[in-house]
Amino acid sequence: MKDRTPSRNRVPAQRDAEGWMFLIEAARDLRTTGAIAPSGKALARVLTDPVRAQAPRPLAVLEAGAGTGPVTRALIPRLPRGSRLDIVEANPRFADRLRHLVSTHPQPTAGSAQVNVHQAYVEQFDTDQRYDVIVSGLPLTNFTPTQVERVMARYLELLRPGGTLTYFAYLGTRRARALTASRAEARRHAAVDEIMADYQRTYATGRRTVWANLPPAHVWRLRRPLVAAAATDPLAPRTDGAIR
Repeated sequence: MKDRTPSRNRVPAQRDAEGWMFLIEAARDLRTTGAIAPSGKALARVLTDPVRAQAPRPLAVLEAGAGTGPVTRALIPRLPRGSRLDIVEANPRFADRLRHLVSTHPQPTAGSAQVNVHQAYVEQFDTDQRYDVIVSGLPLTNFTPTQVERVMARYLELLRPGGTLTYFAYLGTRRARALTASRAEARRHAAVDEIMADYQRTYATGRRTVWANLPPAHVWRLRRPLVAAAATDPLAPRTDGAIR
């Protein structure tokens, strides 16, 4: 039987359901869920700005760690005609939710772009595609330093020369963990921060603070150089499969 509930009433209910799903998955698996709530609209807009900026030419876009899809919803209507969007999500329940989101999205653009959902860890995502834009929603501060190295190295591999990576980091997490976490956990978090600071110093082209998010977040924009990095650059992507 066709659902006759007005769409304006369905949307808040759907968002509430996704919020509860996000909380349940966060309690179940911090490796794939690292926040207390899905990304807000303001954060999603800033994360997807590089797609809007490069329109109207067709783009290859990768979204990693899409969760319940708040950023996906912002991405789909921004995709120029003829574009490709690959959504990589490791959590199987989130991946199912994303497939439903893609198949039922009301925006006309969804029908003019190729959109696929892949259940995988991004560092294990098997593709020959190279991307103009990568949007990362992964909770990197929950990862080990080795995992962060692998994810960032994979992002650089997947970006085309000149391509842009955007990702966010919540404000104040290091200070909060220093006050509440064990010494080992605080050291892990500090090591991850230092890895990301290295990437920021080498590749960052900008940072914006999104105060209208819970919690507020910095959005970083990194760019893969047009010219290959020198062999002496410790942050250069490795071609032999090794991790720095």
